[in-house]
Amino acid sequence: MSKKNLKFKKMGIIIVIYLAIIVLMIASMWTIYTKAGKPGWAAIVPIYNLVVLLEIVGKPWWWLLLMLIPIVNIVILIMVYHKLSLSFGKGAGFTVGLILLGIIFLPILAFGDAKYVGHSGS
Repeated sequence: MSKKNLKFKKMGIIIVIYLAIIVLMIASMWTIYTKAGKPGWAAIVPIYNLVVLLEIVGKPWWWLLLMLIPIVNIVILIMVYHKLSLSFGKGAGFTVGLILLGIIFLPILAFGDAKYVGHSGS
């Protein structure tokens, strides 16, 4: 096998893994939205998915504008992830997992036994 063919084979494997991760994240967010009583398709519509996520965690739509401000967007996203954890009956430790290992914790939230308990766990 030539070096060029080996290079294309490795690239193909990387692309397949990347696409699998994308499908997993879309399926996870779709399921989370559905568990919260929102339409699952909203997870794949840009910007609208954030509006729906803010509705799920009980925050106003204008927080979306705060997500456009550098540095502030990081703080807002951490707050939204924390509210999402609370909305599904999880704690601060789960929030840390969502922030640092979202690729693992979002599917746990989606496909695990977590139930939507209302805005921020109310």
